[in-house]
This record gives sequence, C-alpha cells and structure tokens, in this order.
Amino acid sequence: MTKVKTVFACQNCGYQSPKWLGKCPDCSSWNSLVEEQVSPAAERFPHALTISEQDLPPQSIQSIMTSEEGRMKTGIGEFDRVLGGGLVVGTVVLIGGDPGIGKSTLLLQALDQLARKGTSVLYVSGEESLRQIKLRANRIDVAAPKLFVLAENSLEKILDEIKKLKPQVVVIDSIQTLFSLQLQSAPGSIGQVRESAGKLMVVSKSTNVSTFLIGHVTKEGAIAGPRVLEHIVDTVLYFEGDCGHPYRILRAVKNRFGSTNEIGVFEMGEKGLREILNPSEIFLEERPEKTPGSVVVPSLEGSRPILVELQALVSGASFGTPQRSTIGIDHKKVSLLIAVLEKKAGLPLMGQDIFFNVAGGVRLDEPAVDLGVVAALASSHLNKPVLPHTAVFGEIGLTGEVRAVARPDDRIKELQRLGFTRCFLPASNLKNLQTSWQIELTAIRHIQDILDKIFEI
Repeated sequence: MTKVKTVFACQNCGYQSPKWLGKCPDCSSWNSLVEEQVSPAAERFPHALTISEQDLPPQSIQSIMTSEEGRMKTGIGEFDRVLGGGLVVGTVVLIGGDPGIGKSTLLLQALDQLARKGTSVLYVSGEESLRQIKLRANRIDVAAPKLFVLAENSLEKILDEIKKLKPQVVVIDSIQTLFSLQLQSAPGSIGQVRESAGKLMVVSKSTNVSTFLIGHVTKEGAIAGPRVLEHIVDTVLYFEGDCGHPYRILRAVKNRFGSTNEIGVFEMGEKGLREILNPSEIFLEERPEKTPGSVVVPSLEGSRPILVELQALVSGASFGTPQRSTIGIDHKKVSLLIAVLEKKAGLPLMGQDIFFNVAGGVRLDEPAVDLGVVAALASSHLNKPVLPHTAVFGEIGLTGEVRAVARPDDRIKELQRLGFTRCFLPASNLKNLQTSWQIELTAIRHIQDILDKIFEI
C-alpha cells in the first residue's frame, strides 16, 4: 500500500512546506499552516464517483430536468421551513450551536419522523456511546425500527458502514470528533475537519445521501474549524437560544436550495423540542400592560412576521461614565439611535444609564425595529407608557426621518390578527398600502412625530 504524502499548506496564501511552521514564510501569518494530503483524488475518495467516470457532456440548461419530488419532509414543519420546504436529496447541511442547545435532539427527532415513513436513516455519534444515545431516545420517545445508530470516530469505518447500509439520510455528531487514518493530526484539527467534511460531501453527492453535519462553535459563536467547511456544504444552520429561556430559534445563514431569511421556533421541554406554530403569542404572553419602556414591533423573519416586545430602562448614571447594555439587538445600532434622539428630539440621554432587551431571547437585526427602539427609550426616559394595543415599525435615518420598510401589509395583518388596534408606521408605507385595514394606522415622518402621538396623556 502506497504511503499517503502530506504537506503543510498556508490557509491564507497557499504556501506549502514539508513540515509544520508556526509562521508562514511567504505571508507572515501565524498558525496558518495546516496538514493536507497530496495523494491522487482516486486514492483519497475511493467511495465516490469522479466526473470523468460519469462521462457527461455539456448540456443545455433547458434540457436539464428538475423535480420538487427530490425534497423529503422531515415531519417537523419548522425544520422543513428553514430548509426551504424539505430536505433535498444529496444535500449536505451543517448545523452549529452552543453546547446543550438541542442540535442532537432536533436531528434525532427528525430522523425518527423520517424512519417512521420508511426512510432508512443512520445516526453516527463520535461523542456518545450507544447506551447514552438510547437513554436520550427513550426520553424523547424516539424508537423507529429503521433508525440505525453507530458510535464511531474513524472516517474510513463510517464510510464503509454507509456503503453497506445505504441509508438515505446520515447524521454526523459531530464533525470535530472524526479523524482520518491518512492524516496524523488529532481529531478536531483543521486538517481533520476539512478532510472528513470533504470526503462526506463527495460521498453524499455521488450516492444521493442527504447528510447532516453537527459542528461545534467557538466563543464568538461561529462554527469551529476552517471557513472552507461552510463553503463546501449546501446549507448552514445556526441553532440560537439562551439557557435561561426554553425557546430556540433555528436560523439559516446559507441555503443553496431555499431562502436564508426563514427561521424556525421551538420550545425545549422534557420530551425534546416542540414546534411553536404561533411565536407572536408566545413572545407577548407575559408582556406587562401600561408599563413605561415597553413597545411591540412586528419584525419580519423571512416570510413570517413575528411580534416582539422591546424593553428599555433609562435611569440616572450612578458613576461618571454611563452604562450601556443591550441584549438581542446590535449594541451599535442602539447607540446610534440614542444619538439621533438626543440631537433631533432634544432628549438628554447621553448622561443616562441605558439597558435594552428584546424579550423572549429573540435576536433582531432588521431596520424596521428602529422606530420601536426609539419609542421604548423615550417611553422609559419620560416615564410615560405607550398607548394600549399599539405597535410601531419603521427605519430611522441619521437626520431623524422615518423611512419605509419592506412588506408592511404582512406586518399589519399579524397585528390585526392578534387584536392590536393602533399602529404607527412610515408615511410612505401608509401611502402605498393596497388594502384597507380595520386597525387604526398613523403615518410618521419624523421621530418627533412619534414622541408627540404615541404616549398616553
């Protein structure tokens, strides 16, 4: 058997060295050299078909046949929504999230639903024993006979089992625990992670096996390992949530077969993850009435409007430097809106301690919540509650003007469905509405307008 040759390649400039170096001699980057194989492709991917073996000539794009029948429904509606309508045959999905957030639980439940429909599925764990997996399966009522479980870390053995079993769906938990015998580096190293993911991707594409890869995350919240890991997969999902809240949000940041704006909302319980079909009611369930600093905004997540409560607390600074703390929203955005409020509306906020929170553990990043942030800050500072059954949305510019946002009809429809009677929105959005609504709509052109109209007298 021919010995596999390896080199150490720089991940920034491509420089190669026969041995590991702490600093790249070419681009001077530290710790950028990673072990890579230089063996022929046929030896590296013995389980996969190459393009030359398929021998397909170039084809006209009009002659290529496609079908939506290639999508498999996992049986979990929120999961299917984020995937773009279901699992595409032969796709590779990377799921990341904090430890204990529910990644393994979600995929075990999805595999159970698929197996109950007759789909052959394989769950490969490199972190837990078969007994540990069985104990979790009993807790969440997972017992489909076609759900096969394998506890293995060797990539070559896993590929052999996939070749023998021929499953339609495979879950690797997690990609950082696998190692290839052709590399000498330890499991979890950049070379091992990339080599394992690359081989699994080729096998998935050549045999039409849909593959889920669970990935660990770093302290910054990004998936651990090389960035190329996110480039070679078809879909990248992040599982978000706070250990102090039972709600979990599954968000797509890359999807070759669907929208990246969709989210799925789940609730973690004793029996595993439960779908939240109406997240607006859940997030507003404990909202206090007639309390200064509380405002509701209709945030758009993909095709779904979700009503979320914004909470602000403005108080006198106890120390020389005012404190600023935000949860669930960009800290810089809140600082910018504070500056606009002080400059354009005359509210003295720069010397105040300001704490801002998005209730329910949700994270918002769309510009339509700007008007709600301003209203919550002003409400807390003036100690005036917002009018009851009122919501606001709109983007705010640096001069204090209120700009239009996307899809106002969907936002207003969700507000009306949940019993809201009043909504403040950008004037340009109100002018272009196509439908008449039973809810009272008030146009806002400048942030001073919202401060004059939104508070109880």
